Amino acid sequence: MSLIKVEMFSNSLSRPVMFEMFMPIGFRPDQLTQPNPHYDRPCKTVFILHGFTCWGRGWEYIYELGMKYNLALVFPTVENCFYLDLDASTFKYGTFVGVELVEYIRKTFGLCQEKEDTFISGFSMGGFGALHLGLSYPETFGKIAALSSALIVHGIAGMKPGDATPVANYDYYRNVFGDLDQIIESDKNPETLVKKLQLEGKLIPPIYMACGTEDFLLENNRQFHQFLIKNNVKANYIESPGNHDMNFWNTYFEKSFKWML
Repeated sequence: MSLIKVEMFSNSLSRPVMFEMFMPIGFRPDQLTQPNPHYDRPCKTVFILHGFTCWGRGWEYIYELGMKYNLALVFPTVENCFYLDLDASTFKYGTFVGVELVEYIRKTFGLCQEKEDTFISGFSMGGFGALHLGLSYPETFGKIAALSSALIVHGIAGMKPGDATPVANYDYYRNVFGDLDQIIESDKNPETLVKKLQLEGKLIPPIYMACGTEDFLLENNRQFHQFLIKNNVKANYIESPGNHDMNFWNTYFEKSFKWML
């Protein structure tokens, strides 16, 4: 295998940024690729989005899945900004991942040239990011896998100065999501993006969702799944025993990779 750490200059963020990339190469064919039908096709690419407070490191089991399924894996880091474009200039994290980084991978490594070979996935905050970016750039990402997604828009709508959740305060949410009185109707709400694609007559990428039955975000995920059902959007939605942790996510990264392929 090859694990690559790349520094590039981001125009969206107006500064140098680092990201990691896993490439399933470097093994003799008899060690890995034979007999393995996933090596009878070109390598596909999955953008893996980390959660809140996570540096995007410690992906050893995910590397094994990349080798097993012949997947190049890209691990961007966006701090705690939910993979969104903030109102302030130089903080366009959504554009960085959804446009700039994809174009960089295409030009530099010759990967993800077609959306059928380009997928996006993530857990918690990264699950929200996978949904938001997949729905924002449906011509780029062929499939979306969102695990234990932090679909918190309805929970923070209407917050006022001085309010807080157990995770963060009003000022943080206002900085990341913009006007919290308008968030439900804004493009920072994945529900709004679904309705927008439907009005424009555009295809919605296939969606895979999973959440543990002991996860504190379970009701948020159920609510979004019910929204999809109400709006005639098909999605693979799974609940199974599990908490908000890597034990659950590792299991469903593999299940979602199988679904993607």
